[in-house]
Amino acid sequence: MTETYDAVIAGAGPAGGQAARDLAARGYDVVVLETEGEDEFPSRSNKSTAGTFPSTMSDFNIPDEVVMNFTDEVVLESPNHYYTRHQPGAVLEFADYKNWLVEDSREDGAEYIFDARVSKPIVEGGEPVGVRYNGDEEVYGDVIIDATGPSAPLAKALDVVNLKRERQAIGVEFEMEGVEVNAGGYADLTDAMMLRLDHDLAPGGYSWIFHTGDDTAKVGVCYIQNAAHQENAKEGFSIDDYLSYWEDKDPRLQNATRIEGEQHRGSAHIQLPGKMSTDSFMAIGDTVPTVDPLWGEGIDKCMRSGRAAAAVADRVLTHSERDTSASEMAIYDQLWHERVAPKVKTRLFMTELLYRASNERYDALMDDLSRMSADDLTEANQGNKLELAKMLRLGDAKLVFDTLKDWYRR
Repeated sequence: MTETYDAVIAGAGPAGGQAARDLAARGYDVVVLETEGEDEFPSRSNKSTAGTFPSTMSDFNIPDEVVMNFTDEVVLESPNHYYTRHQPGAVLEFADYKNWLVEDSREDGAEYIFDARVSKPIVEGGEPVGVRYNGDEEVYGDVIIDATGPSAPLAKALDVVNLKRERQAIGVEFEMEGVEVNAGGYADLTDAMMLRLDHDLAPGGYSWIFHTGDDTAKVGVCYIQNAAHQENAKEGFSIDDYLSYWEDKDPRLQNATRIEGEQHRGSAHIQLPGKMSTDSFMAIGDTVPTVDPLWGEGIDKCMRSGRAAAAVADRVLTHSERDTSASEMAIYDQLWHERVAPKVKTRLFMTELLYRASNERYDALMDDLSRMSADDLTEANQGNKLELAKMLRLGDAKLVFDTLKDWYRR
């Protein structure tokens, strides 16, 4: 007979791994299906810059052993200026971090099936009751969770998500050595995470250097396939071409070499989520999507979505009749908006506004940031509309109008 679990989770990333951790710690029978083989995990899915902050480290008990470098500063760059702010953080070794999630949840009894390519949900009586993988293999569960990211085979089949290709962000990153982290004319990037706004290097997006110790750093480029990208793109350039172009142009990278085998690629959708659940089912992590739209930070958001899903699963599974109806599962949607990504609409609008701005406006933005207090900047970053309004200039009127027009047209 096929075993039935309390919860079946597709995907062993930050969201799926955290959901498994929480549910296994509460004594539930949990199985996680992961596409990659155990010996290679995670290679193809090792796609994150893995920058995060102390609140995430402490809230989820992430061990120091998976940290490549603890950072002290966040630096924002424009083509001709920069802004530095003291903000402690951590750059994780993403593969070590994902393996820690697996091992930590296993210690509490979670099972993992690697080399398990999920294809579709098993539906009986109009409700999902299990998952089919590797052709004809099946596993059943009272709660089904899709944490597979943009592929979303379960969520798409159940009509829970509608991920739009035109709202997709793509990125590439290499770990490099020989990086000049304290070059003349630039901010000192020693123990810093730097994000650069410059359409010449990343049209409609941003590039980054995350210091990982000594002369090593994670260096990458990301952009959203949007109007700003199309307007500023170099003809025929791929995402790899932009990174190579930056390496040739920036004195901090001209003597740097890519570390063999340390290449990361990924994509995420930057759009408003719709519904995230239905009968016996929840979509979490980048399946929703969950990545922070403004700066691309995903670890914290994904882990919080996994925790919210585990809390809802715990609620429905402890019910005397195990009520997994759509109305009960919809509590996850509420928790997502309250605890995972509050003010998501405002942050999405900020994202569109920011990446439509010109390079000249990026230079002016650095001056604006320098004049704001730390508290006001925190409020603005969290989506406080009053503080955001204070950052606007008279010349931004057309930019705001055009962004609003496209926003409401969609």
